[in-house]
Amino acid sequence: MENQGASVVITHHVLDGKESEYEKWLDEIVPITKHSQGFIDLQIVRPIAHLTFVYTVIIRFDDIENLKNWMKSDNRKLLIEKANPFFRKNDNYQIKSGLDFLFNGENEGSKVPVRWKQFLVTWSAIYPLSLLIPLFALPFLRFLKIPSYHYLDALVISGFIVFLMVFAVMPNYTRLIKKWLYK
Repeated sequence: MENQGASVVITHHVLDGKESEYEKWLDEIVPITKHSQGFIDLQIVRPIAHLTFVYTVIIRFDDIENLKNWMKSDNRKLLIEKANPFFRKNDNYQIKSGLDFLFNGENEGSKVPVRWKQFLVTWSAIYPLSLLIPLFALPFLRFLKIPSYHYLDALVISGFIVFLMVFAVMPNYTRLIKKWLYK
């Protein structure tokens, strides 16, 4: 079986007034994470000021073993202990291989739908986005006076699609079709 990589989705519920300390802590842990064996990339979704308090960190590694090694490492354990006073809840994370993290909300535990359902759901979500996003993104790029260049246009469009899939479409879509998806 081909190596699909692995992702971890970490949620930190940060206490009011502890955001700047948490941000300093991120400045400490992110470089260490980036130098871990098998690290691919990382995204931090920050809360909306005065509205939410949850930070979501998505980290991708080349394989599940390297990801598990990082999550269980002494470096990470020490840094999590250091950050615990900033959290409302304990450090919460879910490890998934491939794109499984798109199909697993905080309340689903370790249940993951069968692959053929993942394929159909992902395809049915990406297809309309791949039709709609260019209708908005390309005129916006031209409005910004960015000349038409196929590779740059594709980069921006795919970035918008992936962002929407991970943070908006899939969490809501999978909640909507939950009964069928996990049957």
